[in-house]
Amino acid sequence: MTVDAGRILTTHVGSLPRPADLLQLYRDAAPAARLEPRLASAIAEVVRQQQDLGIDIVNDGEYGKPMSGEVDYGAWAFYVYDRLSGFEMRPLGGEVDLLKTILGTSRDRKDFTAFYETPEADVGSAAHPNAFPINVGPIRYTGQALIQRDIRNLKAALAGRRVADAFMTAIVTGVNILPGEYYKDTEQQGVAIAEAMREEYRAIVDAGFTVQLDDPLLVNQYEMYYSLSGDMAAYRRWAEQHIELVNHAIAGLPADRVRYHVCWGSWKGPHSSDLALASVLDLVLKVNAGQYSVEAANPQHEHEWKVWEGVKLGPGQCVVPGVVTHKTNILEHAEVVADRILRYAKAVGREHVIASTDCGMGGRIHPSIAWAKLRVLSEGAALATKTLWGRSAA
Repeated sequence: MTVDAGRILTTHVGSLPRPADLLQLYRDAAPAARLEPRLASAIAEVVRQQQDLGIDIVNDGEYGKPMSGEVDYGAWAFYVYDRLSGFEMRPLGGEVDLLKTILGTSRDRKDFTAFYETPEADVGSAAHPNAFPINVGPIRYTGQALIQRDIRNLKAALAGRRVADAFMTAIVTGVNILPGEYYKDTEQQGVAIAEAMREEYRAIVDAGFTVQLDDPLLVNQYEMYYSLSGDMAAYRRWAEQHIELVNHAIAGLPADRVRYHVCWGSWKGPHSSDLALASVLDLVLKVNAGQYSVEAANPQHEHEWKVWEGVKLGPGQCVVPGVVTHKTNILEHAEVVADRILRYAKAVGREHVIASTDCGMGGRIHPSIAWAKLRVLSEGAALATKTLWGRSAA
């Protein structure tokens, strides 16, 4: 896609609030004959709603990824275990702290132990109670019918509508957080996932959409395994191998159809030991992508527009900063949103900025607030356009 549209384009990271009846169908494990007609109509509705709110680059809301509760922090990743062979969902037994299972003994958890023992630190684990995917056999992609269903639904929803572009999200390799039983180690398991997921990425691009690779692992690996020691050299060795694997997974795809999304996790905690973007930006930019999506409204990362100063993006390349966030219920003012956009435009050039959200809004924030944040995102982009081009958005 071309990004020099003469104005600031708007998008979001993917997940949007699901209708109550669609959630109920997923809760009921409804058969395809009941689920799929409503899924198709819900995607048509969410595409229309995005356009009505002024979103230029739209998606299917990730509605094809099962989510059975209004709060669900894992649908973006758990969906894939219906599309890969070799995994078995197993209860871990006892009362499992989902966040501790994911983050282990991170510095943030150590420094704020009292907070993490409160209900406020819950990450909506009820959708997947005490059950995690364990690799028990060879990993192959088996989701051909499901990804084609999602593609078909989005294409139907876009019929007759004029949008700047459309995208679909997919997990990046290595999202599994527990060791398996089949491969020698998690590295081999990650390679197998990369090989399998290539098929989903290719299907999305071949359908004419941009594929967004969701990769919180790149920065959260530091939080999980290195934040206590601060061993940046060891982390960087891992991260370099990870980026090589990401590029292997998208080899052959046109860069201008790839968006690479990095985020620091959606739990509402202090995030005091988040990895600084400056420590990994050079590796992010090695991903063969046309768009780089980062958190920019999250208070731990809002200042990081500065690290983009001096970065030379190529023709058609964009930074996609989140200028509204899911980490607070406070609704940003349109001028705050515009100011955030203007900082990025000053750093990399107005033609290299697409305004977005920090992360997915569905399952993380009340629906009424999520939709309001998308509207203010569009209002802020219009204000920024007026400043940058000296006129209102077309």
